[in-house]
Amino acid sequence: MQEQSAQNRWELWTQRPLLALAVVFAVAYAVPIVDTSADHTLTTACTAVEWVVWGAFAADYVVRLALTSDRRRFVRTHWLDLCAVLLPLAQQLKLLRLVSTLLLVGRRARMASQIRMTTYVVGAVVGLLMFGSLAVLSVERESPDGNIRTLGDALWWSFTTMTTVGYGDHAPTTGLGRIIAVGLMLSGIALLGVVTANIAAWFIARFDKDDVEERAQTEAILALTQEVRALRAEVAALRDRPEGALPPGAPPRPAPHPSR
Repeated sequence: MQEQSAQNRWELWTQRPLLALAVVFAVAYAVPIVDTSADHTLTTACTAVEWVVWGAFAADYVVRLALTSDRRRFVRTHWLDLCAVLLPLAQQLKLLRLVSTLLLVGRRARMASQIRMTTYVVGAVVGLLMFGSLAVLSVERESPDGNIRTLGDALWWSFTTMTTVGYGDHAPTTGLGRIIAVGLMLSGIALLGVVTANIAAWFIARFDKDDVEERAQTEAILALTQEVRALRAEVAALRDRPEGALPPGAPPRPAPHPSR
């Protein structure tokens, strides 16, 4: 219990700093792609920032693993975190650092109790649009047959891909770009499913609440109707009773004392 409590305190303490580092990672990832005139020094600095942010998330995983009481269960239930930590080590590609950092940010964001599902979904949509656009732009801009040359084209392509519309006016031509497209399509379908399920759950909960209130009102009306019927029956019995007769169930009147 003490180790588990320490793990919870660590997760609560590092939650906001890690999310802030994720924002720093987003800026460092976007600058060399958007600013094509960035020199080698700026590009190297942004790359170093990306690795530092990834290293912070990797260190967070190691610390949580050390603080947990059941490490086997932690690894088994947090296998996606482990994959995200080990993914950039397989090959030093910027896209792998992007994917792993997005996975780790998403896993930590789900632990935040104050982040509601709607906020999480909106953030996921914005993040996927932004990072999907930057990722496809970075691999398609230099392609001889590519037709995604500007950030506007990349944003338009990401939006149509996530919504599974696919107008076809812009499409990736490289193998890596098509892999990004597949991931973006699957993510868009999953997010649309989450949004649809949340909307349906809200309507169901609303209808259930209305049904409960309606049933309570119906029961109250029925109880009031029964009381009114009982009162009418009593009034009718009193009206039909002969003058001077005792009501049913009333004790007999005491006999008068004889006069002296």
